[in-house]
Amino acid sequence: MKCLIIAAGKGSRLRSLSEVKPLISLKSKSLIERVIGSAVEAGADDFYVVVGYKASFVRAHLEELSRLKKVSITVIENEEWERANGISVLKAKPYLNGPFLLMMGDHIFDAEIARLLICKSLDNDGVLLAVDEDLGNSFIDMEDVTRVLVQENRIQKIGKGIKDYNCFDTGIFLCGSELFTAIEHSSINGDDSLSGGIRFLAKQGQARTISINGLFWCDIDDPKNFKQAQDYLSNLTEN
Repeated sequence: MKCLIIAAGKGSRLRSLSEVKPLISLKSKSLIERVIGSAVEAGADDFYVVVGYKASFVRAHLEELSRLKKVSITVIENEEWERANGISVLKAKPYLNGPFLLMMGDHIFDAEIARLLICKSLDNDGVLLAVDEDLGNSFIDMEDVTRVLVQENRIQKIGKGIKDYNCFDTGIFLCGSELFTAIEHSSINGDDSLSGGIRFLAKQGQARTISINGLFWCDIDDPKNFKQAQDYLSNLTEN
């Protein structure tokens, strides 16, 4: 299973920990290594990582990971990394024709989430998003999380500022090539974001969801989230 990881952003809210967000060490492993490791555990074996800010540093780290872990990692540079994240997804279009996993380089997660998506790869068209239905999840940053309104496992609305929602976007997707076309359409209308592409697919009835049923995930976006993830992983080790 191919896996696309977006790791192009600046991560300014974590500058106190590292200049290069994907390389931040969390319990002796970089964030990007943790994402790749969970995906490998789930069944992914061919990786495409889009880099942007401080690209040379991230590339060097990924090349070393590829050598040490004996896993295929293709690095794709996005010189337009300051634009919305949908542009990073589009940079991978020449490499992927689906199905493929799509992940964020700063979202760590239980491998079972990706495994649930992979199990749906044979009967999926469009996009399948893993969603968190626990609206009281203490790991969630309500000011930053992407909210989702779902009815009968189909996305009705998605966005950071929407008022009506019943779950959260984990940033972990199973995608087909339809996603690229959707982001291109959304971009033409002035929205370069991944969520813009998902909204386009939702209108076509091609954006579905699957619940993670309480499995762990965390968007490492600021020092508070970093500390929460650090404590969580420490408890796993101790137990």
